[in-house]
Amino acid sequence: MQRISEEEARSNGIETKHDIMKNGERKFRLNCLVDGSSYCRTEASEVGAWQNSHYHKLVSELYVVQSGWLIYIEKVVDEIKLQLLREGEIVVFKPLSHHNIYLSSNTVIHTIKYGTHLENDWFSSPELDTFTKSFDPKSLILFN
Repeated sequence: MQRISEEEARSNGIETKHDIMKNGERKFRLNCLVDGSSYCRTEASEVGAWQNSHYHKLVSELYVVQSGWLIYIEKVVDEIKLQLLREGEIVVFKPLSHHNIYLSSNTVIHTIKYGTHLENDWFSSPELDTFTKSFDPKSLILFN
């Protein structure tokens, strides 16, 4: 096996990007600049938090819960779906599906984005943000 250097990966359209988000999450990303696909490992903070509500026009997202739990809210047209996912469970959000995720403390998830490439296919969903951030996720867990 021969190792591929960061420089060679970049010359083939692959880049890595790692960030600590405002809500305390740690994100470790691998992006393909050629087709727009990506992988992200997200590690929740000690507290747990909502992410930001958003949708994609052309990209689908597959979320996998490795450890901990998450709650997602999805809005497609006028239908709202609320679901708890535990370790080993998955959800796929199709294009134009407005969604938001709450990660419990120390949860680890994997996100794979795939579909038709668009330079920036992340669009804010302020109306869903207002809706989701009014929920106390710990009270929601009682219903699942």
